[in-house]
Amino acid sequence: MHRYLALVFALFIPLLSLSSPTQAEPVAVTDNTSTTPVAVKAELAMLQQAIDTDIHKLKHAKGELKTIVEYRIQNKTLQLRNKIKDLLEATPIDSAFLQPLIQGQLNYIQQIDSYIDDNIDKLEQQLGSGKDDAILLDIAKRELDKDTYYKQQLETLNWLEQVGQDISEAQKSLLQILIARADMLESLVTYTQQQLQAAVDTATSAGKDVTSAQTSHVMMLKERLAQNSQSLNIDINLLDALGQDTAALKKTLFSVSGDITQDVLSFDVASSLIEQWLNTAQEQAINHGPTVVFKLFVFCLILFIAGLAGKLAKQIVKNTVSNSKLNLSKLLQDFFTSLSGKAVFTIGLLIALSQLGIELGPLLAGFGIAGVIIGFALQDTLSNFASGMMILIYRPYDVGDLINAAGVTGRVSHMSLVSTTIKTMDNQRLIIPNNKIWGDTINNITVEHQRRVDMTFGIGYSDNIEHAEAILKSIVEAHPKVQPLPEPTIKLHLLGESSVDFIVRPWAKPEDYWEVYWDITREVKMRFDAEGISIPFPQRDVHIYQTTK
Repeated sequence: MHRYLALVFALFIPLLSLSSPTQAEPVAVTDNTSTTPVAVKAELAMLQQAIDTDIHKLKHAKGELKTIVEYRIQNKTLQLRNKIKDLLEATPIDSAFLQPLIQGQLNYIQQIDSYIDDNIDKLEQQLGSGKDDAILLDIAKRELDKDTYYKQQLETLNWLEQVGQDISEAQKSLLQILIARADMLESLVTYTQQQLQAAVDTATSAGKDVTSAQTSHVMMLKERLAQNSQSLNIDINLLDALGQDTAALKKTLFSVSGDITQDVLSFDVASSLIEQWLNTAQEQAINHGPTVVFKLFVFCLILFIAGLAGKLAKQIVKNTVSNSKLNLSKLLQDFFTSLSGKAVFTIGLLIALSQLGIELGPLLAGFGIAGVIIGFALQDTLSNFASGMMILIYRPYDVGDLINAAGVTGRVSHMSLVSTTIKTMDNQRLIIPNNKIWGDTINNITVEHQRRVDMTFGIGYSDNIEHAEAILKSIVEAHPKVQPLPEPTIKLHLLGESSVDFIVRPWAKPEDYWEVYWDITREVKMRFDAEGISIPFPQRDVHIYQTTK
């Protein structure tokens, strides 16, 4: 409670002096000598009256109402300063009216600084009570308040310079304060950063046994470091505005925050940072270089051995699965061969990573969690994978088979666990997802050693049936690629509308199917023409009747 009262007094009690008779005279509405409009003076008076009223309410406000009143006071104070800025931008500047008003603002800020110092002293007296983290964080926040008011103080001094007042001594005094303060904050952020790193290392070493107190300590240090860094950043900007060299301070700020700003890109800061990094790298190379090089050598050696072991495993598995007694399909043989090599290399990679100090337990657990997430994201791919496994197990086709599946006819050239590559008869390469194939009818054309060639030939009704049948039989028996068993079938099949149809069904090897089909069709046409047997085509008689009227 004392801390909050001190904060309120620090922020707002100086504003009470604005309503005092000596400082209220510059904004009196009855002043007829200044060039400031009467309406503006009245508005400033209303703003001050609103602030005074809210400060009176603040003494009795509680809970959220107190927060609302504080917000109103801050807002009205900001409006008051903005009005001063507007008056300074007006032409001509009403120096006679503004000079005492701005001087009053400077007095208020200096009093606020004093009140904040008192508040910090009271907080420091509470250290050692068992709540040091929270108290130090409150002190860091109050220090940030001081730097915010130093920023306003420099702005107010610039306002005084605009209205013709000499501010050289006040600027020198502020500069000395900022230099000493920046030096203190630089040491503070460096110390806090070291404490934060030590706390993080302790919490990391505890692992799953980390306590809530350790976690809270880390969070408190992070927030303190952020507050102190912000304070240092404000001081650096103020010193830059006063023409001071802040390269060393910017280097410290960058090493803590890691934020690359325009200031960091300056030559002095960049060269200093690069020099620091090189020195650190040199020190690490001297102290830990041999150990790192040895670990990298062991890592590469294990990967090399794992690669050789993977190739050896592939060769052994290939020789095993290609054994005729196992009767595995070519697709399944390729799958086991590829899987064995990758599995051996993966084991070697995990062993190599462990030599670099990487914990395999959390890594494998992370892979498991990632696998679940990826499984939901890649449902279609997993469906293809499952279909690929079913194809490998049930072997509906193999590499080199001519199949008709998923509406495509072609020869299987390659298969993976997610897709099958088919070359069509006109030499197009089609990659079909396995779930499309497994979910449809699969017609393996070449899986059997024989295939029947179905053909139909027609002769005219006036032709000799026995003669035509003898010609067809001689043509089929004479073809070298027609197999004698099963015997070819040559029978009169249909009496069509314009022809007498024979079915001719010889047997051939699957790869000879089209050659037998085309050769016999050509030979039948040539022999029928030579023997005087007609091959009729569809005919239709059209009768035209003419009626007379």
